[in-house]
Amino acid sequence: MSFQWEGVMPALTTKFTATDELDLPLFEKNLKAQLEAGIHGVILGGTLGEASVLTTNEKETLVKFAIEKIAGKVPVVINIAEGSTKEAVHQAALAKQWGAQGLMLLPPMRYKTDHRETVTYFKTIADSTDLPVMIYNNPVDYKIEVTLDMFDDLQSNKNIGAVKESTRDVTNVTRMRNRFGDRYKILCGVDTLAMEELVLGADGWVAGLVCAFPKETVTIFNLVKQGKIAEATKIYRWFMPLLELDIHPKLVQYIKLAEAQAGIGSEYVRAPRLILEGEERKSVLKTINDGIAARPSL
Repeated sequence: MSFQWEGVMPALTTKFTATDELDLPLFEKNLKAQLEAGIHGVILGGTLGEASVLTTNEKETLVKFAIEKIAGKVPVVINIAEGSTKEAVHQAALAKQWGAQGLMLLPPMRYKTDHRETVTYFKTIADSTDLPVMIYNNPVDYKIEVTLDMFDDLQSNKNIGAVKESTRDVTNVTRMRNRFGDRYKILCGVDTLAMEELVLGADGWVAGLVCAFPKETVTIFNLVKQGKIAEATKIYRWFMPLLELDIHPKLVQYIKLAEAQAGIGSEYVRAPRLILEGEERKSVLKTINDGIAARPSL
């Protein structure tokens, strides 16, 4: 399998049972739906995967299970989100040992690093491994922007080959292209901007609502890449109210509810997150059910 940072790469949710254990059968059911839809890779242990509450043993189980079930069809990527460089390097080594084919790296957690510290953090991890690396640039949620000047400094690390572009500024795609050409693959990380960034030349989509609606997500990507913009736009407009669930602080709960309604997931989350209730749940459920009722014929 040749590794490419491109296409639709779901940021998969972590499935839990009612007793807070990993729900591997349900994870497999969702994974099967993703593969049948034609996704191009999977990302485990990201924001949607509730990375901060997973144990190292659980990450190992998820990675090895996904690799076994995927059987080489698409690459398996694991996210690294740590507060210490030493632990991040350790996690990268474990990922290689478990068989992961790529890494997604967030900037350091909790401490807001400056330019030199951020670059050194990424370089140190990348230097410690031969796995392909994608930088996750999400200053809205994680408070550190990976600037163009930082990406310039990271060019010397050949295994840093991509960015999950989550600045929520679509012009950043053009800025990256103007400055670096094709040096970095660009994958949109914000569902509500995905089609716009794909039209502007992004190579892929690290998607969230794909967890519940894999076929629609992959179809939009394929249509845009085929230049069939009008056809893609029709589906994208239907999808937008659902995609907006991805840009809320409770995106995990919202998207897991969507997975449950679509029949390929459950609402169970790990504390301190709690299952939705009351008027909030009713409102989100209406958005999801309205979308399912109006689901386009593909």
